[in-house]
Amino acid sequence: VQLQASGGGLVQAGGSLRLSCAAAGFTFRSFAMSWYRQAPGKQRELVATITSGGITTYVDSVKGRFGISRDNAKNTVYPQMSSLKPEDTAVYYCAALQGFRDYWGQGTQVTVSS
Repeated sequence: VQLQASGGGLVQAGGSLRLSCAAAGFTFRSFAMSWYRQAPGKQRELVATITSGGITTYVDSVKGRFGISRDNAKNTVYPQMSSLKPEDTAVYYCAALQGFRDYWGQGTQVTVSS
């Protein structure tokens, strides 16, 4: 099983980033895909989820600014982040979830400068 996250980087406040997470080794289309983030000194936080059926949910702090989509043909999930704020700075992780099974990627750093 592999989850490869990419697309992180340094961006100014108000800017946008599109992350991606490419999956391999499991039946991607059957799993919900989530993005979590962890800022220094803080607990890991669930940011967004897209179910196998395409239903999306977001933490309140990113609603209206973040989107998430998936391409089952490419086994890839795409969080789209806009109107970024310094408080969005964190390591972002993708995760695949199905019942009691979960797989995690290695994380990608997003830094938002003020």
